[in-house]
Amino acid sequence: MHFSLSRLFAIAALAVLAACSSREKIEEAPAAVAGYEALVDGGYEIPAVEPQYLTEAHRKTEVDYPHADAPGTIVVDVFARKLYWVKPDGRATRYAIAVGREGTSFRGKGYIGRKAHWPSWTPTANMIRRQPEMYAAFAGGLPGGLDNPLSSRALYLYRGGRDTMFRIHGSIDNRAIGLATSAGCIRMFNQDVIGLYDEVANGTKVKVRTLEESLAAEGPYMDDAWGRAVPETPENIAKKAKDQERIAAAERDAAEKKLKDEEAARKAAVKAEAKRQRQCKRQGLNPEQCAAAEVVEVAKRS
Repeated sequence: MHFSLSRLFAIAALAVLAACSSREKIEEAPAAVAGYEALVDGGYEIPAVEPQYLTEAHRKTEVDYPHADAPGTIVVDVFARKLYWVKPDGRATRYAIAVGREGTSFRGKGYIGRKAHWPSWTPTANMIRRQPEMYAAFAGGLPGGLDNPLSSRALYLYRGGRDTMFRIHGSIDNRAIGLATSAGCIRMFNQDVIGLYDEVANGTKVKVRTLEESLAAEGPYMDDAWGRAVPETPENIAKKAKDQERIAAAERDAAEKKLKDEEAARKAAVKAEAKRQRQCKRQGLNPEQCAAAEVVEVAKRS
C-alpha cells in the first residue's frame, strides 16, 4: 500500500486534535492595571490594556513640569514620545504616545480646532498615493468604531483656521504605544485619550516640540531593542546591545525548536501510519475501508 506524506500528517493531526479536546486548559487573564481596565464606551467594548505594555514610562503619571509652557497647554514631544497636559503649579500629566509618519510632519504651535467622539476617518491623499493597496478602499471614509484607526476619540490640530491634518487620537493597538509606527499621527491608549478628551476644550493650545526643544527638555532619546523610546544613556546603549543578543538567541532557539517539533511530528505520523496499516492488514481491510475506519475512530474519540 502507498500513502502520501501529507495524508500521514493529516491523520496525525486529527489524532492530536482528538487528544487535546478532552483536556483543554483555560488560563486566567492577568489582572488589569488600575486606570486601564476594560470599559464600554459609546456602545463599543474597549479591552483592558495588557499589563506588559504598561511599563512605568507608559502609564499616565503626574510629574513636575519645570518648563515655560502655560497651564492648559498640550505639549507633544515626538522624539521622546511623550505628551504633557500642563497643569498649574509646575505640574503636568504625562502620557505615552506612538508617533506615526504623519505625526512627524508638524512642529510649532497650533490649537484644538475640533474634537470628535468615535470619529470617522479618511486616509490622506499622500497615504493613498504611497500605499494604494492598503488605503484606496477607504478613500470615501471609514465610520467610527473599533476598527477605525482614530479609535475612540480624536483631537484635531488647527493653525490659522485651517486643519493641519495632525491628530491626537486613540489606538486599539496597545503594542504600538511608545513606538515609531508606519502611519498615523499621535496615538494614545484609548483609556488615556478618553480622559484627555474630557479635560480639554476646543481652542486649547498645542505645542509640538522641535528636536532642539526636545533635547533641551528631555535630553537625547533612542529606541531600545523593542523599538520603545528610552533616554540615550550609556546604560541603555549597553542594555540594548545585550537585549538584541538575547532576542536573536531566542529567535534561533525558537527556529530550532520548530524544526525539531516538525521532525518529531513527521516521525510520529510515519509511525502511526505504519501501525494503522498493520492493524488494517490483520483485519483484512483494503486501503479505502481502512481510511474510513480511521476517520470513524477519530470522530468517536473527539
